[in-house]
Amino acid sequence: MVNVTDDVNEQVEKSGIKAGLCHVFLHHTSASIILCENADDLVQRDMEAFMHRLVPDADPIYQHVAEGPDDMPSHVRSILTQSFLVLPVKDNRLALGRWQGVYVWEHRLRSHHRKLTVTVQG
Repeated sequence: MVNVTDDVNEQVEKSGIKAGLCHVFLHHTSASIILCENADDLVQRDMEAFMHRLVPDADPIYQHVAEGPDDMPSHVRSILTQSFLVLPVKDNRLALGRWQGVYVWEHRLRSHHRKLTVTVQG
């Protein structure tokens, strides 16, 4: 998981919007955008362990394996999570809870370049 909270906040600040909504969209089908605890890295590790137990790599039920044993599982994981978030904006910043952070959750075994679109409305 990659914490992108500061990157999204930077876009919110550049927008000049004082109050409104921030829509964050991830342009991929093998990763997710999530709101997760940001205080303890064990939370992210536990989430990863849970997801790998729920949707294991190299499961023989999958036929779509063109890009390797994590190909179809990564698509299933992204469907079980989300490809966008809508977050409140207050005082020209994300109005997140104290322990909340915005994360790109990579579901592939190796990292990939991921694209986000951040839209701020107010």
